[in-house]
Amino acid sequence: MGTSDAARLDELTELAAVQRLSRSLTADWLEQQGVLPLALSGSVLRVGTWLGRVDPLALDDLSILFGAEVEVEQHGEHDLKSAIRRVYAQDEVTAEGLIAGMASERGANDEDEIPLDDLLHLANEAPVVRLVNLLLIEALEARASDVHLEGYQNELRVRYRVDGVLQNAPSPPSHLAAAIISRIKIMAELDIAERRMPQDGRIRLRLQDRQVDVRVSTMPTLRGESVVLRLLDKERGRISLTELGMADDTLELFRDVIARPHGIVLSTGPTGSGKSTTLYAAVELLRTGREKILTVEDPVEYELTGVPQVPVNEKVGVTFANTLRAMLRQDPDIILVGEIRDAETAQIATQAALTGHLVLSTLHTNDAPTALTRLLDLGVAAYLVASTVDAVLAQRLVRVICPSCKAETVPDKSVARRIDVQALGVERIWKGAGCDACRQTGYRGRTGIYELLVMDAELRAEVQQRRGSEELRVMGLQKGMRSLFNDGLRLVRTGVTTLDEVLRVARG
Repeated sequence: MGTSDAARLDELTELAAVQRLSRSLTADWLEQQGVLPLALSGSVLRVGTWLGRVDPLALDDLSILFGAEVEVEQHGEHDLKSAIRRVYAQDEVTAEGLIAGMASERGANDEDEIPLDDLLHLANEAPVVRLVNLLLIEALEARASDVHLEGYQNELRVRYRVDGVLQNAPSPPSHLAAAIISRIKIMAELDIAERRMPQDGRIRLRLQDRQVDVRVSTMPTLRGESVVLRLLDKERGRISLTELGMADDTLELFRDVIARPHGIVLSTGPTGSGKSTTLYAAVELLRTGREKILTVEDPVEYELTGVPQVPVNEKVGVTFANTLRAMLRQDPDIILVGEIRDAETAQIATQAALTGHLVLSTLHTNDAPTALTRLLDLGVAAYLVASTVDAVLAQRLVRVICPSCKAETVPDKSVARRIDVQALGVERIWKGAGCDACRQTGYRGRTGIYELLVMDAELRAEVQQRRGSEELRVMGLQKGMRSLFNDGLRLVRTGVTTLDEVLRVARG
């Protein structure tokens, strides 16, 4: 086909297929390669160019991306460049639009057919690079904490964890899975040739003027590799104690115990319950410049100005226990231990508290009293637990009702059967109807519910007698400890969250 006139090209660029296909590529890449996809007919992709010879690698990329054989036709340079700019001016590019343009009929197992050299080249090419960047940007805009990529027979499933709950995101076709995952591996400096063993890495990005750390975990599965990206947004990572959602009386008590010169203060709960955020907030409050604060974490999630932080690296022997032992020779006042996960760390932490240090740490237990018995189970002497632990704060995160679609409601029958609704003391409660601001979930953001057990002489005596967690719990409640469930009901009464949320994370 010879050089066409502008009118003919205008007609071409109005085709839906042209607009869709062109948005799957960057304008810069198209102009650099001198090509523009014009139409996809069956298994044939028509591509216009103004060059005498198009780079074969670029044609291979187009063939792989669209799962089609490429036919090249000549057009005028001015006309094609105008068409590229015209197409790109029509719509803002989104991950969903980009993915739509990349869809094809390629088979589910095609990733095994792509040679490693081709995969490396494809992973670094503009369309795949752009798609990965868009997925990360849209995850941040959705306030996601994690991005999950899972390979299945006909798609690469993408989900964002927003406010603790997984939500579906646009899913690229399965034939792009290997290239997308390889791109992520390249960014994390992982081995793209290793697909049979789990790998862990880290990416440091600056997206939309925001500094973001991304922890990358890959795992082999039946249909390829599963990848999870943990997004650590520096802009949202650190908040003060007053922003954690504690009741006024809980906040006052917690401030009192962390202000003591020595002892152990524990934060407990499952993974993702906000324990690290609470400890960071405590350190920020205690950091005045007149004390030596050290942390050992796995990994270091957020950097604290003026605080030496040590990342655990078990491959070279940098464990919680070894680092904690070394820290005691650094003349610290306050030590943050990311997690007490073994007997040795527990023993050293209690010894540190006995010798005049304030130790802040976490444990994985469901409630506050169980943390005390967990230390006993780890082999710490009862007298050490009784004399060193000053307080245990159990916590969960509940989703906050979206303010843009908040509406009054009444408890449904299924909820009413599970709790005494009249005990709430209110006739009406609130829920979110669902809107664009909350991605139709009815929730936007999260806050904490808390159970604070502060040790006194009687509780210390019971621990020394090795009482069970249930007995300690009864005594704690008698002394004014508010349970996680009842603290959640406090937020229901004030319209912050819903009964469903409280029941989801802290069943009474």
